[in-house]
Amino acid sequence: VQLQASGGGFVQAGDSLRLSCAASRRTSSNNAMAWFRQAPEKAREFVAAISWNGGPSYSDSVKGRFTISRDNAKGTVDLQMDDLKPEDTAVYYCAVALSAYSGPSTSSYRYWGQGTQVTVSS
Repeated sequence: VQLQASGGGFVQAGDSLRLSCAASRRTSSNNAMAWFRQAPEKAREFVAAISWNGGPSYSDSVKGRFTISRDNAKGTVDLQMDDLKPEDTAVYYCAVALSAYSGPSTSSYRYWGQGTQVTVSS
């Protein structure tokens, strides 16, 4: 399964962005999908995940500002990011898990996209 992420960019604090990730095959429809991010010189961190039936989970740092959604028919997972802050600046990666439900551990995810840069200026 190949994942293609898009939608990153350069924005001001308080702005919104919507990231989208498309899977090359529909095998992702039975698996949890997620977004992670990695800032320079920092470890990759969990942002949000969504189970095969649409149940979301979020990191505390983005809860209330980001919304994850998926379209199983299209094999896509989106991340709506509102009220962006400079600390949200990172490369964002989409991922597909090994199971229908998954959490914040990177080891639970088998397939990864190439990443899309999000830069938020103050």
